[in-house]
Amino acid sequence: MYKRFFYIILIVFIWACSRTKKPSKPDNLLSEKEMINIITDISLANAAKGVQKKVIESNQINLEEYVFKKYNIDSTQFAESNNYYAYDIETYEDIYEHVRQNLEKKKQEYIDLEKEKLKEKDSIRKVEKSKRDSLKSRTISKKPNSQDLLKKENISQQ
Repeated sequence: MYKRFFYIILIVFIWACSRTKKPSKPDNLLSEKEMINIITDISLANAAKGVQKKVIESNQINLEEYVFKKYNIDSTQFAESNNYYAYDIETYEDIYEHVRQNLEKKKQEYIDLEKEKLKEKDSIRKVEKSKRDSLKSRTISKKPNSQDLLKKENISQQ
């Protein structure tokens, strides 16, 4: 009796799980490109929250709301579009692969920018050092010793 009950529950469970249907296409569906850009910006906003949480909270900044305003959408439109694309795993993986590539590209841009700043600082230091060195050589005069004074006197006497 317990076996039959267990099998019935198992069949009902499998049947219920297999009945998931694709969500209907929302009227205001965001394009894949828009989704890539929005998810990229949301990822950057979440990273900023992790780094500057106190500053963001003290200024009462809602970064996700900022991203939605930037793209002129609301959270519902994003959620519906995200749900629609999430059903198709291949499309969703493509979207997130592009997001990853965008984030890697931005990371490399910041690394290059930081390297350029360091090079600029280093070149400024070299120029400043050469100026200091040239000033030292001009301002430091050699103290004459007694032999130099005697040579000068002998030259002037001749």
